[in-house]
Amino acid sequence: MKKIIFVRHGRAEEGSPEITDFERSLTTRGKTTTRQMAKKLKTKEKSIGTAVTSPAFRAYETALIFTEEFGVSSNDVILNSDFYDGINLKNLTKCISGIREEEDVITIFGHNPTISDISNDLTKEGGETMPKSGIACISFNVQTWSEVGRNKGKTEYFLKPVKHNE
Repeated sequence: MKKIIFVRHGRAEEGSPEITDFERSLTTRGKTTTRQMAKKLKTKEKSIGTAVTSPAFRAYETALIFTEEFGVSSNDVILNSDFYDGINLKNLTKCISGIREEEDVITIFGHNPTISDISNDLTKEGGETMPKSGIACISFNVQTWSEVGRNKGKTEYFLKPVKHNE
């Protein structure tokens, strides 16, 4: 069995002329909610496996919070520009083909709408749009990463942060 855990980055600062979209950081609330979601994921998973993230700062920050909670070295986080530039199933297949077969879990940190679209494409039942800091786990009854594909997965769980009044 193989699993892909999709995590949407946390709440980020608004764009401005002084800072590029790529450089946007998580807000304080975004960091807090992301840490809460990492802890929630720890109740479901022992490991996040191989962590792959968009290199955009808000996604990378999200990945670092999760890796810290799971005791994974930040040096082991894989930056993949496809997850910023627009991931699709073909790019995803290319990305996961480089993962060791002994690894049964991959956690991908990225952006909407692509992270929701990809996770939905992998299951027959589809799914919801992922909220900021949301987590979707898709499992595949396969032995190798090359067998992962469209409509071959099953949603194991979909975790959403608790809404706070603004």
